Amino acid sequence: MDLSVVIPALHEADNLAKLLPRLHEVLSGLNDQGLSAGEKAELGRSNAEAHPSDTGRALTYEILVVDNHSPDETCSVCEEKGAIVLQQDALGYGGALWAGFAHAKGDYILTMDADLSHLPDFIPEMWKQRKNAELVIASRYVKGGKADMPWYRYVLSIILNQVYTRLLSLPVRDISSGFRLYHVSILRGLELRSADFDALEEILIKCYAKGCRILEIPFRYVPRDEGKSKVKLLQFGLSYLRTLLRMWRLRNSIASADYDARAYDSPIFLQRYWQRRRYDIVMKMIRPNLPCLDIGCGSSRILGALPSHSIGLDINNAKLLYSRRYGCPLVAGSAFALPVPDESFDQLLCSQVIEHLVQGTQPFQEMARVLRPNGHLVLGTPDYGRLNWLVIESLYRRFAPDAYGDEHITHYTRGELLEILSGYGFEVRDTRYICGGEMILSLVKVRSA
Repeated sequence: MDLSVVIPALHEADNLAKLLPRLHEVLSGLNDQGLSAGEKAELGRSNAEAHPSDTGRALTYEILVVDNHSPDETCSVCEEKGAIVLQQDALGYGGALWAGFAHAKGDYILTMDADLSHLPDFIPEMWKQRKNAELVIASRYVKGGKADMPWYRYVLSIILNQVYTRLLSLPVRDISSGFRLYHVSILRGLELRSADFDALEEILIKCYAKGCRILEIPFRYVPRDEGKSKVKLLQFGLSYLRTLLRMWRLRNSIASADYDARAYDSPIFLQRYWQRRRYDIVMKMIRPNLPCLDIGCGSSRILGALPSHSIGLDINNAKLLYSRRYGCPLVAGSAFALPVPDESFDQLLCSQVIEHLVQGTQPFQEMARVLRPNGHLVLGTPDYGRLNWLVIESLYRRFAPDAYGDEHITHYTRGELLEILSGYGFEVRDTRYICGGEMILSLVKVRSA
């Protein structure tokens, strides 16, 4: 199935009676290429003989109305208008979303409100953009968007969005819009706790932390057609505050795919200095005209600055998803078994990786295998033979408990590392340090192991 539409509803029978027929009309007029009925007909008239498949096949879809045991006519209206009714077990708006996601069969899931504030006529615009992002948001606050709502609700909405996006460094303007199109893959495995409207923020932030692409397209929000809003301001505010605190910890941990990239502009001076100093040293050591294999690339901005035709490799899929923005080829793989042929690169980069790997020589053997004779290796790792680093790491673990400190499981000194590398034919040409603790080596493969 192509699309599941999930509609949370509570006492919305009158609005659903108007919404569902129009929703069926819009969805039945779409096809798998994202064309509206009018566009499809026009293309069919002008191009059917030359390109008979260009109009695409009809969209397959389902409409799931998630009801919180409403005493009105919701069930009978949905049965009459061709929608499936689900009764939620967990309470709240978040509980309705979770129930809908669990039952959805589509490759894409569209969420929208039942109160006619999200007009079905906008769905074709969202459907057209589905290949450009894993999450498409109908946004009130990007250029061209508009929100027709009472001034006090508008002000509260703007404050909410500004607080979340600024504190959590999110490149999104409308994080509280419930009119969204998800690729189902980004919802798999999400552990979600929010029960109220803050579920929207939790979903978006956790999807972004997984490296997914988010696209906002301008949308005009209109007031509900009938009935009253279900928002209770005090409960609403407390829920958002609790979720903000939880998401702040997530966004400032290595569980966020963009952790490495964000560190470059960190408000913490030492972290920002460290990242920029590493960037500068590495880029001065990298030979500008040689394609590079970046082993354990993560989401670091170094990847985007490497010479053309370079490749990023990492075992963390979320970081690879995030790093798509750098525009270079990406490969999922392990440093213990690099998925590239022998002697296929003139240059390798492996920055801040080997200290996270179980002790052993296999990664160094792999680097020597894939590097051509006289090839260049830039290798960075902490130097545990220096007091500077031991002090820095103890403070790092204390003040950044969700960062990388506890993942440093193998401790190298410069002497130990050079001895290992020498056994695989490498000679050191330059050594640089950051704050006397993190070493970055420039090496050449002078002979085969």
